[in-house]
Amino acid sequence: MCTTCGCDHTHGSTMYTVPGKEGEHSHPHTRDHLHEEEHHRNNEHEHHHSHENQHGHHHSHDHPGSKVVQLEQDVLAKNNLLAERNRGYFEAKNIFALNMVSSPGSGKTTVIEKLINGMKKEISFFVVEGDQQTMNDANRINATGAPVIQINTGSGCHLDAEMVNNAVKKLGVGDNSVLIIENVGNLVCPSMFDLGESGRIVVISVTEGEDKPLKYPGMFSSSDICIINKTDLLPYVDFDIEKLRDNALKVNHHLEFFEISAKTGEGMDKLFEWIKSESVK
Repeated sequence: MCTTCGCDHTHGSTMYTVPGKEGEHSHPHTRDHLHEEEHHRNNEHEHHHSHENQHGHHHSHDHPGSKVVQLEQDVLAKNNLLAERNRGYFEAKNIFALNMVSSPGSGKTTVIEKLINGMKKEISFFVVEGDQQTMNDANRINATGAPVIQINTGSGCHLDAEMVNNAVKKLGVGDNSVLIIENVGNLVCPSMFDLGESGRIVVISVTEGEDKPLKYPGMFSSSDICIINKTDLLPYVDFDIEKLRDNALKVNHHLEFFEISAKTGEGMDKLFEWIKSESVK
């Protein structure tokens, strides 16, 4: 179990699959043994506090809490080191990597489909899809013609830098391209794991509450862009966009907003222009 967020990455649980090659599942040993290695390393460095009582006996006392904190630090430190390597690789290859995060059902996959279909004549897209199970989203992206790989995390609730590193190698992401990483739907755990991305996009739909940024400040404070999706539903829901923006800016005053309907295409042109301006440098 991952002490950082409580998710369970059991041995062999993470699978990498390219649509059309479902029979070629891959279980990289590097990822499978990550938590086991950290666990053994931590056990080798357990802290024992002993004292001698009045009869000369020695007693040792373990502090489980300190082990958890140390293991969490080790996991995040290892992830951050690999994230920096990913970032260096992306910069050297001029790959504009976007980590797209949200709660389930916000419309991330539909946004990605619209981006690819609207810009694929100008920009080469590659996609890493993160879900606990199924090939559903990868199959949808595959239909756009963009190269895609599905990462199934099993009971894991987030992607990490090593998963992305493995996926990028298997996918063969090209130079001078845009890499979109659709993270596992979750507004908590993915905020703690740097993937080496060029930017982080948090997607929220108008069917969610305006107080999401206040409830999940870690995600909104670590994001660069906030996409407000499903604006076509505004006439039918009780949702105040300005209130959402105000709440988000309380958490992160650097956030840039895009109001869109991925279903109808409204507002997507501004998102297209932003990606063009950021990726072609």
